[in-house]
Amino acid sequence: MARTSAWPFGTDADQDDPLTALRVPAVSSFNPEWRYVAAYLKPAADGVPDYLAGPPFASNERPTGREAQMLASFIREYLEHWFHEGYRTQLAERPLDVDSGCPTWVFIKYGPDDWGYRVGTWQSAAFVPEAPAARERLGEQAVGPLTLEQVMDRVRTITGDEPLPRWTEWKAEHPDVFGPCPRCKGSGIDPEHTAAENYGDVVRELPEPCAHCQLVSA
Repeated sequence: MARTSAWPFGTDADQDDPLTALRVPAVSSFNPEWRYVAAYLKPAADGVPDYLAGPPFASNERPTGREAQMLASFIREYLEHWFHEGYRTQLAERPLDVDSGCPTWVFIKYGPDDWGYRVGTWQSAAFVPEAPAARERLGEQAVGPLTLEQVMDRVRTITGDEPLPRWTEWKAEHPDVFGPCPRCKGSGIDPEHTAAENYGDVVRELPEPCAHCQLVSA
């Protein structure tokens, strides 16, 4: 991807990560230095010691295309709720949205449809829900796995069991992001592309995963 003309974040966020084009910070620390609205914790770089190669220090997987759109939408909802248009325009002058008052939600991906989050103001490195290994130790008391949308719902739940009305309304207004995938309708199978296997004179079509739901590669 093309490099931005001004990148003030140093190595705190990855300028060359595809998520940057969506204004989603891709960070390598669960406690980033900048006060982003939200960020995605990247998988570990090659050569990192094994004990630093997974949660809570790194994600195990990249987000899918739809999950990337959800992360971008989560950030956008926060901006539109808390900041007036003039200040949002000012924030947009930087390649990522930062504000000193942001608590910074950091999202981590443990595996397919398995996410957690933490808040930058927390003192510990804990994510909620816990990583799969911790959930095994907790047994029936464990929470998860949760999809990214379910985790965001928890973030936006202050009291009771239901998310804030403003968040529910936002999702309803953005069905292209939070509704069933517009390409595969939630089936996970691409309706427009198939592979093929040849068995002598017989050609068998094989379904391919939905291109819209695939992982966003680094």
